[in-house]
Amino acid sequence: MDHDGEDFDPFRVAKLILELRQSGITELGLLKAFETIKREHFVPADFIEHAYSDVALPIACGQTTSRPITIAGMINALELGTARHKTVLEIGTGSGFTAALMSSLARRVYTIDRYKTLVDDARKRFETLQLVNIISRCSDGLAGWPESAPFDRIISTCALEVRPDAWLAQLKPDGIMVIPVGTNEDQHVIQFRKMSDGQVQQTTLAGSKFLHLVEGTAKHL
Repeated sequence: MDHDGEDFDPFRVAKLILELRQSGITELGLLKAFETIKREHFVPADFIEHAYSDVALPIACGQTTSRPITIAGMINALELGTARHKTVLEIGTGSGFTAALMSSLARRVYTIDRYKTLVDDARKRFETLQLVNIISRCSDGLAGWPESAPFDRIISTCALEVRPDAWLAQLKPDGIMVIPVGTNEDQHVIQFRKMSDGQVQQTTLAGSKFLHLVEGTAKHL
């Protein structure tokens, strides 16, 4: 839900930016994205007072929008740089906030969710904010987006228990994929770097608590 006309204290945004810096986020383009892409546009009205708190918030379809610091850390690990020439595939559109942030750092963002409700709501937000370089659709995230592959970067806000080789196959050489991997009890965000010879290096970044990816598309949402 959008919240046009809300009068937010700019110090709340500044406090979030300070928290991001203290967590190790120093990339100026990413920090600016958090300043310009207002999180209040991406949270339900009942939780708007928490829009600039570093907390995960519930959204439609039983899903959540992740903590800003978690989102920032994962985007930072994509190493998008400042040239805005990379294409990104996102698995798990959710509220659309992560895709919106990346849209200011990438040439084009492709985003998938299994819930049509979430895709439709996110698309309306993108249109309202005039984020024209985001392409969204409702489909099975496990399959990726093969007809638009390969991608420079892949990110998932849904966890998997094992490394998804189908996604790695859609990643360009020298590309980076950042996703949570593991069980509910033992899960970590991992950066996978696909080398020019096809070999894959992985680096564990942080513990995580993401919901697991569900195969297929939802029938009624």
